[in-house]
Amino acid sequence: MKVGVAAGYWGSGPPRRVEQTIVEAEALGVDGFWTAETYGSDALTPLAWWGSRTSRITLGTSVCQMSARTPTALAMAAQTIDHLSGGRLVLGIGASGPQVVEGWYGQPYPRPLERTREYVSIMRAVWARDEPVVFDGKHYQLPHQGGTGLGKPLKSIVHPLRPDIPIYLGAEGPKNVALAAEIADGWTPLWFSPKSDDFYRDALAEGFGREGARRSAEDFEIANVCWLVEDDDVERAAAKLKPVVALYAGGMGAKNVNFHNDVFVRMGWADACAEIQQLYLRGRADLAAQAVPTAMVEDVALVGPAEKICEDVEKRWKPTCLTTIILGGWPRPENREKILDAIRA
Repeated sequence: MKVGVAAGYWGSGPPRRVEQTIVEAEALGVDGFWTAETYGSDALTPLAWWGSRTSRITLGTSVCQMSARTPTALAMAAQTIDHLSGGRLVLGIGASGPQVVEGWYGQPYPRPLERTREYVSIMRAVWARDEPVVFDGKHYQLPHQGGTGLGKPLKSIVHPLRPDIPIYLGAEGPKNVALAAEIADGWTPLWFSPKSDDFYRDALAEGFGREGARRSAEDFEIANVCWLVEDDDVERAAAKLKPVVALYAGGMGAKNVNFHNDVFVRMGWADACAEIQQLYLRGRADLAAQAVPTAMVEDVALVGPAEKICEDVEKRWKPTCLTTIILGGWPRPENREKILDAIRA
């Protein structure tokens, strides 16, 4: 199993010590560095800025929101970073949810799987550079149909360093996971739990079995961001993540449309999720966090003393379908190599 480190997306400002962390991570042989975006910081600028301190480590987005950019705009950004990094980019993309897509980007959300399929096809046509890009889909048309009528098919001026940059799909539901297995090079789960491994393996198998599937289980990457909080006290460690779990399970979405909530419900936390969501939507984020069981945090994160974290990695996480654990937290200096080695062993 490979190991990565995540800078994630920003809160009120840039996170501290990222420059030091990425340099340390590369020196310790960590495989990848990953950024993200929601509706504040973007994923690409920090990836290029911090990534410029490195020479080997993979640079990944987990994820770029499709509604933020047209397919050609993201293809341009990807081939630019790929050139500047010497071919180290992994482009993670995702559909996000209707609140962000329609509320922040002002774009339509319906039929996200269909939109994703078209989006990926256009990006690959840009990078292949076989001919001017023409696309007539339900969601994207190149050239634009209407307007002045003067639009013309164009081919990228830049010759991509790699004509086939790896694309990972961010997905949580079974249909989207199957789509990732069918059309992408990898999958980036969110809130993956080892107890859901069989569920996800079935969804992946469906995608791999489709006619024209791009890859198989043997050459498909699954890179999961897994929060890590080291503390001698498990309860204290879990408490630091409970507000984050409550935000996603309770507040990231409408009452009846919250994909993160659905993930936790599938794990068996339906009653807890109902209480968390009710409290969060009433404006009581503090009580929602208190309603998150410690075991619910342990299902999706690595928390506690280093010895427990290493044991959890060995017994629970390594037997799963994951190929990479992206750490959402940097181990303490005295335990850093021990934890990294436990994942890579």
